Order: sequence, then C-alpha cells, then structure tokens
Amino acid sequence: MAIGKHKAADHPLRLTAYAISAALGCGMLMAPVPLWAQALNAAVAATTDSTADPNAAAVPTTAANRATDTTNQRITGNGNDADARPNPRLAFDPADTPRTGSILNDDIGRVNMRDDGVNGLRSRTKTSDDEQLGIQLGTFTLRPSVNQSYNVETNKGGGTNDSRTFLQSDFENTLTSNWDRHQLTITGNGIWQRNVSGTGEEEPSVNIGADLRLDLSDQTTAHLTAGYRFFREDTDDPNALSGAAKQSGVNEFDAGASIERDFGLLRGTTAVTLARTVYSDATLADGTQVTLSDRDQTAGTWRGRIGYELSPALIPFLEADLGKALYDEDRDSAGYARSNNSYGGKAGVELDLGEKLKGELGIGYEHTGFDDARLSAIDAPTVDGSLAWSPQRGTDVGLGFSTTVQPSTTAGESGYVAYQLTGTLAHQLRDDLTGKITGGTTWRDYPDGSTSSDQTVYDAALGFTWGINRYLDMTGNVGYELTTQKTGDDTRQLRAGVGLTVKR
Repeated sequence: MAIGKHKAADHPLRLTAYAISAALGCGMLMAPVPLWAQALNAAVAATTDSTADPNAAAVPTTAANRATDTTNQRITGNGNDADARPNPRLAFDPADTPRTGSILNDDIGRVNMRDDGVNGLRSRTKTSDDEQLGIQLGTFTLRPSVNQSYNVETNKGGGTNDSRTFLQSDFENTLTSNWDRHQLTITGNGIWQRNVSGTGEEEPSVNIGADLRLDLSDQTTAHLTAGYRFFREDTDDPNALSGAAKQSGVNEFDAGASIERDFGLLRGTTAVTLARTVYSDATLADGTQVTLSDRDQTAGTWRGRIGYELSPALIPFLEADLGKALYDEDRDSAGYARSNNSYGGKAGVELDLGEKLKGELGIGYEHTGFDDARLSAIDAPTVDGSLAWSPQRGTDVGLGFSTTVQPSTTAGESGYVAYQLTGTLAHQLRDDLTGKITGGTTWRDYPDGSTSSDQTVYDAALGFTWGINRYLDMTGNVGYELTTQKTGDDTRQLRAGVGLTVKR
C-alpha cells in the first residue's frame, strides 16, 4: 500500500540543532563518572534472555519464556512478523529484540544490536568489552548506549516510488539488579527519526519493559512482568490504511505473571497475560483524519505447560492456551463484531546441550472464533520453535519458526495466518569487528473463500560493528524487503545507513 507523499520541510537550523542535541547526548555518556567493570554471570544472562526473545532457546526452561502469547499472537518462536505488531504481545521484550512495526526495520536493528552472540549463547571464553561496561547505581548496573546514524531509503510499489534520507537516533538502556536473591531487569529502547530530504514517513518507536524474577524456592520461580510499546503501523501491513500519508500510532500496555515449579522429573508452568492496545488516528494525503478507535481492544490469555525430563538435555512437553479479546466497540466501522475467543495446544521438545546448542520445537493447532457469525473461524496448524547454535568460538547461528493468527480489519474478512522462518548468522571477523546477516520469509495465508490474496515477504539485512574502543563503535548496515502476492503489485524496500554508537 503506497505511502501518501508529503515533504519534509526541515530548516537547516533545525537540522543543526538536532545534530548538536545528539552530540550532547553522546557527550553525557562519555562524561567521566565512576565505572566498575562487571561481567554478567550465567544466571543474569538466563533471566534477561527470557520471555518474548525470538532466540529465547538459550534458556528453554525459564518460566517467563513459557509465559503467554496473547489471544491474537503466538510468540513462542521467533515472533518477528510485523503482522504481529498491532496485536497484544507478551509483557517485557528484552532490549535485544527490536520491535518497530516493520520487518525490515527489525532486521536492521538486529544486525547492529549490542550483544554477546545471536542467541545469548556464552560460547566465548574471553570476556567482551560490552560485558565489562556498566555504571554502578547502588545495587543496580546501568548499561546505556546511543547510536546516531545517517540513512537512505527507497520504497517502490503500487505505482509510487518514494525515497528519503534521514537521521536516526537509537537509544538503549538496561538496568539490572545485583541482588543475591531475586532479580529486577528494566529495559528501555527507542528510535527517533528526522527526514533530511525526500518523501517518506518517519517511523519512531519506544519499547519499555520490566521483569521481576522471584526465587521462591530451589524448585519454584515466579516472574512479574509489565511493558509499554509504541510504534507506527507499517504501510505494508495488510491491516494498514491504504493511501495514508501517516499511519496509525499503536500504543500497547501489558502485564503478566508466571510461575514455574519442578516436581522431580516433571516441570510445570502456568502464566497469565493481560494486554491493552490503542490505535491513534491515521492521516490521509489531503490531511483528513481517520479514526481507528474501533480497533482498540483488551486481551487476556492463560497458558499452561508440563514437561518431562528424560535427561537434563531433553525435555518433551505438552502445552495448552486459552484467550479472549474484547474490542471497545461492539461493532467496527463496517458493522462486524470482532471480539473473539481462542484456544490451542501443541506438543514439542526442549533441547539443551550446553553453551553450544540449545532450542525447542513445538507443533500444534490453534483456533480463533469470532462473535460475529458472518466471520468464519480461523483454524491453523502451528509450528513454533527456535535453535541457537555456536559451531565455533566467535560464530553464532540462530533459527526461528513462528505461527501467528492475525484477525483482519477488512469488511467480511476474518483474518489470516502468518508463518515465518527467520535465520541469523553472526561471526567475529576480528577482535574488534563483527559481521551479522539476518533475514527470512513470511507467508500470509488467507483462508479459502477470502477476497484477499496470499502474500509472501522476503527480507534480509547485512551489518557490521567495528569497536573503535570500549566506549565507541562504528556501525553500518544494508537491508532489502520484497513483498509478493498473487494479485496486485509487488512492493520493494531498500535501506542503508552508517552510524556511531556511544556506550557505557
């Protein structure tokens, strides 16, 4: 769907002020303050990599990793499909899981993200600079970073050809407690863009999450989670407003609780999540405001899992979930009642072979039924899972599968099923240079009889990070996304950028 054209009327003085403010922010990070080098131990790493991480296979038995997918979104696998963005999510997204509303934007963020490996595998014996960085704040450690980049982007499709150059600031902060028992992790990251020239919609995003792990006993662990996320709906999303110059801003609020307990060879997990999603108005090319409040909804989900430990490395499991989504308005603008109920289940196996290979795979079935009898129910087989493999020191490979059921906003359409496969390869070329490739494919499958056409999205991104010193990195990236469908024009997006990251 084409973005309506609008000109970025940036005055040179405004651009200068923007650059100065970014430089001042970097300068604040570089200011001389006490620094205590501190390496995160395995327990900390296990907790911060839990919940909605697409590569959460690094800790396959963490309670929060099983927590919940919402009524309209299954996140147990990779969960990177931009289609899943407008729907309620699992509370607490780790800082290393970009979520911006766009598949390509998430790929770009992932290839330049600050991490120790693709999937949290601690395969290297040498402590990295990032592990040593941190500002001690009482019993907490704060790890902030700011990236300032210059980018170019082109979008083709639907009879339009838009291009723009823009400045982008990426902010990332992680605050982790250093308590002997229990742990609180708070993450915050965001993106701010300013067009320099050309046409194209700016795409800001904010993601804040908190995870309180409670070590109730040696056999019992609980998590309390909360989060907020804002992003602008991607123009290529099937539910986006066609021809809008400015798509809707999506606000998501969520909270959840989970508990996991070991019963000898059995491991049980139960979790609940409550999520609230609010959509702002969209703006057409002529300035007309389109209200999308009929999409506002509140969703709740319960999930339970039981696993049997054949060995510490192999745990088969069974899982079930129930969910309900209530829309604020009984009927949307087209007169359809879209509140729905869902249930599903799956069987799978968790694999943990230490720091070299971890993951899980589950196969199941999901059903979503709507209050409106005119909307056919969505039934779909599901495949969810992730694999983290480190074949050698400095090389990490990640593979993710996910299935998401996405209700539609098109009159007469109940929705579609999105199947996604994603892969990531990171290699340390030198001690101070790391390259990363990520990409995959997403298939949006509409049910038989639907007036909408199936779509396939192919995406890929390549990036590098050069550690100039322990406080400063240079980053570069290039990414491409292609969306094809049986009827209608294909859309293409190409983006490239270079930037500097200041970190503590």
